[in-house]
Amino acid sequence: MSSPPLDKTYNPTAVEKKWASHWAEHKLFHPRHTEKPESFCIVIPPPNVTGSLHIGHALNNTLQDILIRWKRMQGIQTLWIPGTDHAGIATQNVVERQLKKEGLSREDLGRQAFIERVWTWRHQSGDTIIEQLKQLGASCDWDRLRFTMDEGLSLAVRKVFVQLYDEGLIYRGERLINWCPRCLTALSDIEVEHEDIKGTLYYIRYTLADDPEAFLTVATTRPETLLGDRAVAVHPEDPRYQHFIGKQVKLPLTTRTIPIVGDAISVDREFGTGAVKITPAHDFNDFEAGERHGLEPLTLLDIKARMDPLGLKKALVDQDILATLSLKTVHDARPLVIEALQEQELLIKEEDHPMALGKCYRCKTVVEPYLSPQWFVKTGPLAIPAIEAVETGNIRIIPEGWKNNYLGWMRNIKDWCISRQIWWGHQIPAWYCRSCNKDHLVEPSSTSKENPGDHDLSPSLTMSCYITSDAKPIVSKTDPTVCPECGGSDLFQDPDVLDTWFSSALWPFSTLGWPEQTQDFNTFYPNATLVTGLDILFFWVARMVMMGIKMTGQIPFRDVYIHALVRDAEGQKMSKSKGNVIDPLTKMSQYGTDALRFTMASMASPGRDMKLAEERIEGYRNFVTKIWNAARFIQLHTDETQPSAQPKSRSFPDQWILSRLNHTIREVTQALENYRFDQATSHLYQFIWHEYCDWYIELAKPSLQQENHPDASATRHTLLESFEMIQRLLHPVMPFITEELWQSFPHEGLSIMTQPFPSEQPGWTNNGTEHDFSILQAVVSTTRTGRALLNIPANQPLTLYSTTTHDDDAASLKNVQIYIESILRSSLTLAQITDWPSDRILQLVAGNLTIGIPVEPNLDLHQVVKKVKKQIGAKDKECSRLQDRVSSPTFREKAEPSVVQESEARVTSLRQELSLLTSSEHQLATMTPS
Repeated sequence: MSSPPLDKTYNPTAVEKKWASHWAEHKLFHPRHTEKPESFCIVIPPPNVTGSLHIGHALNNTLQDILIRWKRMQGIQTLWIPGTDHAGIATQNVVERQLKKEGLSREDLGRQAFIERVWTWRHQSGDTIIEQLKQLGASCDWDRLRFTMDEGLSLAVRKVFVQLYDEGLIYRGERLINWCPRCLTALSDIEVEHEDIKGTLYYIRYTLADDPEAFLTVATTRPETLLGDRAVAVHPEDPRYQHFIGKQVKLPLTTRTIPIVGDAISVDREFGTGAVKITPAHDFNDFEAGERHGLEPLTLLDIKARMDPLGLKKALVDQDILATLSLKTVHDARPLVIEALQEQELLIKEEDHPMALGKCYRCKTVVEPYLSPQWFVKTGPLAIPAIEAVETGNIRIIPEGWKNNYLGWMRNIKDWCISRQIWWGHQIPAWYCRSCNKDHLVEPSSTSKENPGDHDLSPSLTMSCYITSDAKPIVSKTDPTVCPECGGSDLFQDPDVLDTWFSSALWPFSTLGWPEQTQDFNTFYPNATLVTGLDILFFWVARMVMMGIKMTGQIPFRDVYIHALVRDAEGQKMSKSKGNVIDPLTKMSQYGTDALRFTMASMASPGRDMKLAEERIEGYRNFVTKIWNAARFIQLHTDETQPSAQPKSRSFPDQWILSRLNHTIREVTQALENYRFDQATSHLYQFIWHEYCDWYIELAKPSLQQENHPDASATRHTLLESFEMIQRLLHPVMPFITEELWQSFPHEGLSIMTQPFPSEQPGWTNNGTEHDFSILQAVVSTTRTGRALLNIPANQPLTLYSTTTHDDDAASLKNVQIYIESILRSSLTLAQITDWPSDRILQLVAGNLTIGIPVEPNLDLHQVVKKVKKQIGAKDKECSRLQDRVSSPTFREKAEPSVVQESEARVTSLRQELSLLTSSEHQLATMTPS
């Protein structure tokens, strides 16, 4: 029974929907137990439940899917685990915005009701991106879909927390942390994005307490925090200030005096005046300096980054200034402090000063250093084996250039602040007994008795007024009911939740059923490969390595492939404000998913950001059309069953295409093994478009279209065999069209994805045939160039001549002579130039070959020479421009390697064209009548 004929045009929308349903119905993404002992597992970088598919997701998941489909077709037991991240701050913000539209706040609902509201939103909208990933063709095992707050992962989180706490690797302490005054939560160091801005350096007079005429000039970028100063520091070896050390200065705008201390660590003698203020509660370096000198931090700001009246009172600020500054934001307080300093003639000068401003990675609000009791992971001991794993090569980071970034960060790692002052997330498994901790709890009067974990702190109170760092927690995997110390039952849970990245750090093993020794865990851990972006190398990758080794005793994965970031065609970061965002869902609908996937893979050059232009997606849509049209031609000229044909019985074109296919299989496989997705797609494109479609199918037409042609049977067999293998080779990158075409030809099995990935076939590689074909291509291409120069129509028969000084090439010319004559519809005479019958023959050189094309007597040579000169000028101009570009160090440093190679190849090609044109112009000029 024949397959139905393919439609005239490819309809990606219908095809994609059909095969996505087929794959899901037959559960083809499940691991298949095979005889091979290897397994290959990837865990998806879990997108936020708040997210929708953006171009970065399209790139990341396309590359993962290529690997999974490739390994699955190699007969390896594969598993790609999907899932989503609860995204604490981001998700809470989404639901809070919904409440705001209803005139409500989370405090109005209370903690428990708010969390229930978030869960409702998550069930209604949280899997949007999962459905979009399915549209992309992601072949995850969707029956294993995980969520970072599902029951199994929550148990893993508690086990890890409790174990690390028991081993002293998690602790609670009062430290200076990054605080977002909008999200009202702590942030880890790597959750703070730094933006370079033009700031101001203020030079302020600090008068000596015992000598009103003497003073130190202190330079600062934050005059509003001087009210919290505890000292002025100078370098102990600075001769300008050595005699001041140990004295006191009057703190401007207050009634306090503070000491002058010597500190070689805090002070850069070349910065400002060489004298700096020490404000332990509002600067990380100052906090460390305060600990060295026994200076008590004095907090000036509340949780909303406003000037706290209680802090100002403790600072002994002048009463009129206290009244002016109370509850003013930092932004509003700064000019008021500057004005007060000017009035008291304490501001000496201002000058521009470049600085990096820290902002919340979620809401972009300016982050404040803030003194607060928080939970921390002691990362130093965890980092040691994580560093060793990469140094020894047990974990490979690809491209290798990012290895040093990883190691540099790990060697200087700081303790990780893991507590967040929000409600949505894994609530910290620590409880407090009110009786045992009565001296360490300061509960606001608005605390609900029914919900003791709900705390609506007054904005003027610091977070340390709730649970001090001296409080003794009860840390447990299960909810305790009585205090182990006093037996009391008045317990409440720590209201903070864990940093989202804490549960994500357990993702490679918690998704496989750990801490239970499940079959999945024993089969698929460690994971094979992690595909991710550079932006989360420290957020996520480094932490997974630390946690994986610590909790399982094994590395979490063997390879980390870091892909580039996708930018617009001009190299600019995509943003809605710039209007340059490329929406993958729109492009999938417009051009087809396979075209987008091929585009993403083709641009995945290691270590380089991608410049994505829509024209490129459109170009690969044309590639899809080319493949479709080739399939229609093959279907039209073949039937369901073809006789077996061994390579030796096939025609020269058949032997050539099988040899080139073997070569392409080897190149694509090597490229995928090396994570060179760009090279794999380049090999596929070059082979399918230029060799298979442009050359082979054209050469196959005569044997298929001529009745009783002796090569017809073998050619039909070769067309079917090679095209089927091409579909399997292309399938990991373009799953939809390859499934459609594979199903449209004779086949066995449910799906192309259950078929073996092509491997090199013995007896197919034929170097001699490939050399012969290169001679054919040279003659045909050069003759076509000559036709264009001499204005000869493509269908006009010619009498051609060719010669070579190389014996091998001469033999090849004889071997392919009949094919050349067929393609060019011309006769070809192989003879030495001296034996050519006329002087009016244009000689075109191509490598070792010289091709002769007769110049017709009635040809207007003046016009031809004029045209050739014009072409020479244009080619020479293009060659010079490209040569300058290729020679530029800036271009070679910034451009993608593939772009550099393409430019260099184009320069070489242009030079060859120029040589041919120049020679032609000279020959034609000598033929032109004077």
